[in-house]
Amino acid sequence: AERLIMMTDIAGILRDPSDPATLIPEITVAEAKKLREDGVISGGMIPKVEACLRAISTGAKKAHIIDGRLPHSIILELFTAQGIGTEIVKG
Repeated sequence: AERLIMMTDIAGILRDPSDPATLIPEITVAEAKKLREDGVISGGMIPKVEACLRAISTGAKKAHIIDGRLPHSIILELFTAQGIGTEIVKG
């Protein structure tokens, strides 16, 4: 697969889970691992990020965590410059 797309009820990876304005639009695998170690990625976001990292480590070029509650969320993530969620890349 070229990409893994996880649709959830969260905007993506947030630096502060209580503040949607802290959405991280793009992150590398190394940065994601560091945020997990630092406790920024926690709770229910851990299995989502781990699945994304696993997909990338087994050949996917990118993984996305996007808010599936938004209309046209996949189109907005894949076909707009800014996207709407968090894109994880090998980096």
